[in-house]
Amino acid sequence: MTRTLICVPIMVEEAHAALDDAALAKSLGADLVEFRIDRIFHGEGDDDGRATALRLAAEAPLPCIITCRSAHEGGEYEGDDASRIALYEALGTAEHPPAYLDIELSTLTRSANLRQKVRLAVDHPSQPKNLSTRLILSLHDFDARPKGLLQSLERMREESAAKVLKIAYRARSVRDNLELFELLRHRTHPTIALAMGEAGLMSRILAPKFGGFLTFASLREQTATAPGQPTITELLTTYRFRSITPTTNLYAVLGWPVAHSIGPRVHNAVFDEIAHDAVYLPLPVPEGWESFKATTLALLDDPHLHFRGASITIPHKEHLLRLASEDTSRAWTIEDSARLAGAANTLLVQPDGACRITNTDIVGITAPLEHAFGGSDALKNLPIGIIGAGGAARAALTGLIRAGADITITNRNRARAEAMVESIAQHAPTRPRINIVDLDDASRCPVRVWINCTPLGLAGTEHAEASPLSDAALDNMPADGLVFDTVYNPPETPLLKNARKRSLRTISGLTMFAHQARAQSSLWLGDTPDLTTFERITNDSFASDHAGDRIQ
Repeated sequence: MTRTLICVPIMVEEAHAALDDAALAKSLGADLVEFRIDRIFHGEGDDDGRATALRLAAEAPLPCIITCRSAHEGGEYEGDDASRIALYEALGTAEHPPAYLDIELSTLTRSANLRQKVRLAVDHPSQPKNLSTRLILSLHDFDARPKGLLQSLERMREESAAKVLKIAYRARSVRDNLELFELLRHRTHPTIALAMGEAGLMSRILAPKFGGFLTFASLREQTATAPGQPTITELLTTYRFRSITPTTNLYAVLGWPVAHSIGPRVHNAVFDEIAHDAVYLPLPVPEGWESFKATTLALLDDPHLHFRGASITIPHKEHLLRLASEDTSRAWTIEDSARLAGAANTLLVQPDGACRITNTDIVGITAPLEHAFGGSDALKNLPIGIIGAGGAARAALTGLIRAGADITITNRNRARAEAMVESIAQHAPTRPRINIVDLDDASRCPVRVWINCTPLGLAGTEHAEASPLSDAALDNMPADGLVFDTVYNPPETPLLKNARKRSLRTISGLTMFAHQARAQSSLWLGDTPDLTTFERITNDSFASDHAGDRIQ
């Protein structure tokens, strides 16, 4: 099987810096580089830009693509087509030509004259010259799936000078990736098929699974030339790109947002540690039942993905339980933990397509508390407050009812808190004692533990600097009180910072993550590393961005 290449795109500002970046790309493991010259070549009479392009082709430390992308397909070149194609002809016939030239289908088909001039610059069956430069024929849409995509693809296939076909468009949803994978599976030429944007990351990582010719990865986050490009370090280290094959199993985290998730770093590191042929991806699924249902069923229905499981996060934990209850197209097993909590965060897909769901958030919350207070019976009658009424709160409530804790619930929407309590408490062996209070009254609650089950404090959101508890509520806690935040990014949220200022004990969301991630891994894989390994991997995932943070 031909290896999918990694290409690092470089937006050229100046030749020396671009060549330095190309050398760095080579050292990091790239197979080729793309020099984007549309910022430095301005058309007719631009001898400096022409000279720079020729120098880049001659001195590149790796095989290179040279692209002067027109403004109408997302680039910065606004000059005339004739000057751009003349530059391409000079490059293709130079003493040291580039490996590839990229030209848009719309440009190639604009006139017979342009097409003929492009053909003079590249190798093709009727080329009389001994040229080595090959043509990448491309189609881009930075807004959505191009209209007439399949018809355009057929036109690209009919162009005898095209050695590689490239299709790139902005993904409207995760499901757009699946069509691109189908195009790769039925390719007639070496093909690049990539979706742009956060929802398109899947197409970039799984390119080798479906035989893509190459994928693009930036040197740095800030130098990406298209939305959604991972860095080459992320591609090779986090996602283990070189190990992905057509039989690699797929796991994912489904939620909104998911860009903050450490799940990919943790679970992929575990796969690497035990040499398991799998990759774990973040898949953004917008809020709403219909989005979740459509995306999850599409993943389950595609046999070529080898989709084997998922972590489900905000706001879809209740949606997973609903899907398992309503979908009749396959067999579903709902574990008691998910049924009692009214929410599930873990999906297992067996090889025969049967599905099983559970809730590992429960052990993620109760196990650290039991450790903090001295054992499995330590939570009995312990006054514990829960903030929130979503999936994590449901898990906390279910686990604490089982443990016999004295429970207080507060939420900005009291009616939702009441509905949550009623739906869960009715399944308890004996009716638990649960106190529901308004958020403004939380400061007067005599609890020893507060558990934040809301997204307040989550990095990358509008609530990143918010805390769910007032200073008065923290001041009212006993000296041996404990504050538990289920948010794990950042490891020290505003809530935990405020608690530590008062010398209160804290449990980070990283602790919960390590416990529940190990439980997920055990369900998916059977044998899995011990908790200490998961704690180490979880902490290491934050080491570079959060120096000094450790599970406590």
